[in-house]
Amino acid sequence: MSIIEAIILGVIQGLTEFLPISSTGHLTVAGKLMGLISAENPERWTSFIAVIQMGTLVAILIYFWKDLWNILIDFFKDNLFKRKGFKEQSQNSKMGWYIIIGSIPVVIIGLGFKDLIEGAFTKNLYVIGISLIVLGLILSFAEKIGKFNRELKDLTWKDALVIGFAQCLALIPGSSRSGTTITGGLFLGFKRETAARFSFLLSVPAIFGSGLLQFIDSLEYIDYSGIVDLSIATIAAAISGYLTIEFLLRYLKNHSTNVFVFYRIIIGSTILFLIVEGIIKP
Repeated sequence: MSIIEAIILGVIQGLTEFLPISSTGHLTVAGKLMGLISAENPERWTSFIAVIQMGTLVAILIYFWKDLWNILIDFFKDNLFKRKGFKEQSQNSKMGWYIIIGSIPVVIIGLGFKDLIEGAFTKNLYVIGISLIVLGLILSFAEKIGKFNRELKDLTWKDALVIGFAQCLALIPGSSRSGTTITGGLFLGFKRETAARFSFLLSVPAIFGSGLLQFIDSLEYIDYSGIVDLSIATIAAAISGYLTIEFLLRYLKNHSTNVFVFYRIIIGSTILFLIVEGIIKP
């Protein structure tokens, strides 16, 4: 891997982790086009993604550090130091509970299907192409029936659980973590920006947990001779990820997600076309 390829892959990770267009799908396509994914040892590609994914985690932690700090402080204060009933807890403390509740489904399902997720299934371009299209159509449907009148203060534990199960769909390559959770939020009537904000907050334990687990499991597969390229890719992911979060939250204040729906359908269809024509291998 060259430095240029590392920068490109890092930027792709940062952009697509937070836009509802699938980071796994885009990275896999890019990796195959660059000839960086080995069919015999797909674990090496998984280890690479696990490391640069930490760059996007850094982006979230920096962007939302005030929110996350206040959530953490109020959560401990209301549940450990000055224990209160749930209804009497502050909004920040409740948000801590919502993030925990919303993370439970992906932890259970992610661990249950760990081997499948890390195997060749997650690198299959047929699966990625179809997922891009299908989840794009579901997002479009959510746009049509969404009421867009609920804010974070209206969030309940049931909403968090529903969005948490929606996040599980992101385990299917090509689905997109932000795409599935934002879609879940829109179906529940939340404003687009609100759905995206909770999606990002909910992604913190998911990205940290899955990234750390994959990182530990894949230590033996990491190519330490390319540590410079790996570091550059991770830094590029952090910078582009931060800018993408800022862009999307501003964009969704006044725009729908239809541009991402069209993009998903076009990219998904293109991938399937290239496979059928034999230009790229699935």
